[in-house]
Amino acid sequence: MAAKREHSKILLIYTGGTIGMVKDYHSGALKAFDFAKVVEGIPELGQLDCAIDSVSFRSPIDSSNMNPGHWVTIASIVEKHYSDYDGFVVLHGSDTMSYTSSALSYMLENLEKPVIFTGSQLPIGDLRTDAKENLITSIQIAALKEEGLPVVREVGLYFENKLYRANRTTKINAEHFEAFASLNYPILAESGVHLKVHKENLWRNRIKKPLKVHKELDDRVAILKLFPGFNRDLLRGVLGISRLRALVLETYGAGNAPTETWLLDDLKKAIDSGLYIVNVTQCSGGSVIMGQYETSRELERMSVINGRDITTEAAITKLMYLLGSKVSVSSFGTIFETSLRGEMT
Repeated sequence: MAAKREHSKILLIYTGGTIGMVKDYHSGALKAFDFAKVVEGIPELGQLDCAIDSVSFRSPIDSSNMNPGHWVTIASIVEKHYSDYDGFVVLHGSDTMSYTSSALSYMLENLEKPVIFTGSQLPIGDLRTDAKENLITSIQIAALKEEGLPVVREVGLYFENKLYRANRTTKINAEHFEAFASLNYPILAESGVHLKVHKENLWRNRIKKPLKVHKELDDRVAILKLFPGFNRDLLRGVLGISRLRALVLETYGAGNAPTETWLLDDLKKAIDSGLYIVNVTQCSGGSVIMGQYETSRELERMSVINGRDITTEAAITKLMYLLGSKVSVSSFGTIFETSLRGEMT
């Protein structure tokens, strides 16, 4: 589908990251790019039929320093300007982009406009940079309209010619331009000679309601990855974390774990004490199918939550969102196992 472009207003939200750096060719030092003059600095943007404004974090940060407080800041900017713009492009460091964009997908309930995350592997001023293409195409995607409505109405992540559903992504490479993958859900759009949108893959809200922004996130969560040699001291160290509310357990294959009695006993005791445990596969692609093998049957019996094909990034941020939303104990597992923003199949 080749979507028609209509005049749109786009807001760039610069949080930090490699994409916002330019090189001083006299000193060789990197300095921050002035996004207030983005059209001057990247004249190609003038070919897009849209008006572009920008807002930056007061102190741009490396994405390694991102935390839930920063997610709330991004969500609040979208909320503040939601009625004034047709779409939003969030410029963000790539290292934690999948976490932030997954979190925003939950926080922005009833979203009917595009919020596109992008970044780059090289600074915007480098000779071989991927920053310009990522930025230009992200803006183009955010500006797409059809019959007066935005074509994309969800949180997306654009990188190296592909638009993904953000809460389906994982960063898979620290050096290649193709840094992200979405192995359990097809791409939403791809850029080549033409920009092709796969309309059948786009998220659509069934019920139209006003945007609701959730700003209460509970970070009393943890991720525990199983490995051969995993021992009880490590398990008890994690389960014994003060005030821990929920745990993402990264298991093998289709959700399998050792059948050691001590492991199963400690997990069951933790669940009985009120800890939510979500079973997520360590594999980049595929799904948890609890009960398929004997090594996952006991987890199913003790009411471990089935993460199915959710990514670890989407699972941990979903836990923060649900805990912050004060979801009841009786419905927590059922709601987690329900796809809220297209994050799981």
